[in-house]
Amino acid sequence: MANHSRRDFMRNSMLGLAALPLGAGILSRSAFAQDLPRLDPGADQAQALNYVEDAAEAADHPAYEEGERCDNCMFYQAGNQGCQLFPQNSVEPAGWCQSWIAQS
Repeated sequence: MANHSRRDFMRNSMLGLAALPLGAGILSRSAFAQDLPRLDPGADQAQALNYVEDAAEAADHPAYEEGERCDNCMFYQAGNQGCQLFPQNSVEPAGWCQSWIAQS
């Protein structure tokens, strides 16, 4: 067994303690992800991407094709109904925006 000094022990202990807040931040971020507020279709970013809460409302948009919905988009996160394009909000699973890309 290697001979470790008290100084090495203290340094490693302090590094471990310093890493605890980082780990807690990561865990709490995923724990509270369920509580995302619903995206307001009137918000600037939502309007910039022509987001609608009901994909049928986008039928007249040139980029829309039938069957495209948030819940079958690659940016959609089913666990919290979030969207990578709107990271601070959840979106309506039946919604749509012009950045829709099919899930692979």
